[in-house]
Amino acid sequence: MQQHNTFDTALPVAIGSDHAGFEYKEEVISYLEAKGLSVKDFGTHSKDSVDYPDYAHPVSTAVERGQAAFGILICGSANGVAITANKHQGIRAAICWGEELARLARSHNNANVLCIPARFVDVAVANQMVDVFIDTPFEGGRHQNRVSKMACL
Repeated sequence: MQQHNTFDTALPVAIGSDHAGFEYKEEVISYLEAKGLSVKDFGTHSKDSVDYPDYAHPVSTAVERGQAAFGILICGSANGVAITANKHQGIRAAICWGEELARLARSHNNANVLCIPARFVDVAVANQMVDVFIDTPFEGGRHQNRVSKMACL
């Protein structure tokens, strides 16, 4: 099976979170930088209460415009950031809470934003999902037909 559509990791990874995901965001940034990847942090920058769309929109815009390799969004459940990100036509944001979901989000759905539920996964699992998300190419084929039908025109 032909595999394609891997991320251009010469571009930075766009990352953002709300207050519930702040600590995980900081951990994931350190993890990515230790792997030699550059990161564009769209905030938040503290545990003070904030509104997740204020961070999900800029991350999604950077990915959509080709200014980032892919995006990572983190909030308590990942639902709010995923719903917000998926309002963008060029975004396929996937909530993942394990490696297999991250693998399928990439290989079957060509996801370009990984949404992590900080209140439901360990930070080590979050970092493992990041690795899988980066390393898994989109399979295309029958999956491309489905992905092509996602956008609202």
